[in-house]
Amino acid sequence: MRPNSAGSLFQLLRDGQPRTRADLAATTGLARSTVAARIEDLLATGLLAPTGEAASTGGRPPATFAFNPRARVVVAVDLGVSHARVAVTDLGGHVLAEDTLDLAIADGPEPVLDRVVEVARALLREVGRPESDVAGMGVGLPGPVEHASGRPTSPPIMPGWDGFDVPARLGEAFPVPILVDNDVNIMALGEHEAVWPDVDDLLFVKIATGIGAGIISDGTLQRGAQGAAGDLGHIAVPGGAQAPCRCGNLGCLEAVAGGPAVAAALREQGLEVPSNAALVDLIRSGNLEATLAVRQAGREIGAVLATCVNLLNPSVIVIGGAVAAAGEHLLAGIREVVYTRSLPLATQHLRIVASRTAGRAGVLGAAAMVAQHVLSPEQINALVGSAD
Repeated sequence: MRPNSAGSLFQLLRDGQPRTRADLAATTGLARSTVAARIEDLLATGLLAPTGEAASTGGRPPATFAFNPRARVVVAVDLGVSHARVAVTDLGGHVLAEDTLDLAIADGPEPVLDRVVEVARALLREVGRPESDVAGMGVGLPGPVEHASGRPTSPPIMPGWDGFDVPARLGEAFPVPILVDNDVNIMALGEHEAVWPDVDDLLFVKIATGIGAGIISDGTLQRGAQGAAGDLGHIAVPGGAQAPCRCGNLGCLEAVAGGPAVAAALREQGLEVPSNAALVDLIRSGNLEATLAVRQAGREIGAVLATCVNLLNPSVIVIGGAVAAAGEHLLAGIREVVYTRSLPLATQHLRIVASRTAGRAGVLGAAAMVAQHVLSPEQINALVGSAD
């Protein structure tokens, strides 16, 4: 990538801080004439906008310019087992409109994705943006995804989705870049971008019907060779019960400490627990059996996370997902075991906290995934027609 390209110069402006042509010339070492030409190219795209004038040091005050995140919008989609959240955001990740709906992933790809398109179009109308303003679409799915192709790979709870060309189907409605990833990966991206941008090593753990993790290492999302990195749910619990798991093994973390496993254990005690939401309601109402069961689930999760802490040495572990709404009882069980079983050096500054994105981590991460792509130097150069 040429250091004097429009795409390279634009990266300096993505923080939103207004700068003058002289500021950019001093920072890059480029000639003022080159900077002026690149600024004109970027202004023509709408991604850069004038922001006023800097203080004068004598003569005419110089004009300032900054990234304009509202120039285009992103459609962000977070699909779960039984729900979907669809949002329209700007390129800075600010949610302009959103909708949450009951939508079963088991209904299959065509009806689910067609419903997503219908909701996305309604949201675009709500915010008064034409479909031509959509820069890209990001989608999170509750199963393994080959990120390069956007196709699910043997997802255990998504019948009919294996190998389905998600980008092609959505591209029929929105002919823009369409990026697809595992839902926990995009949650990790969303929490990192929105709450912990200065943390380079973060682990996001989703605890719901299944259990999974998104890994941010050295500031970068780690997907693994086949996109299966972070699949905590199918790690055997040390010394745990040999409960059968849907993956075919025994004693997996998900089969022992996932939402359905905890609910099943409580039903054996005579409690009515039809869903993760009902489990959380029981805990919030002060039910002792539910509280003890969730705290023990936290300990089981902590036993697996202790190994992850020794291996990855994160600064922050964020706990999210439907069961995480149980709050401090779950966190207490996790912390109890992680801080006991992990190396003291690895936990010296480790924070284990609840998600702070109020259920929006998935759509925020989907939006960030698209923005990283469409605002990359290569894509900006292609947009202004100045790529090498």
